[in-house]
Amino acid sequence: MSDKELITTTIDRYTDLQQIKKANGGHENEMLDYLIKVTTAKLSSLGVNVEDITL
Repeated sequence: MSDKELITTTIDRYTDLQQIKKANGGHENEMLDYLIKVTTAKLSSLGVNVEDITL
């Protein structure tokens, strides 16, 4: 997998998680929050600014 493919796939995962969080209606979900943090860290390590793509 190329770097571009990895970044695209990770961005897709991040946006999916953001949509789930929004649809969750403000209910606390520790696992979802954790997955978002991990995905954010991965994107940051790949040089992607997640603030631009956060809901």
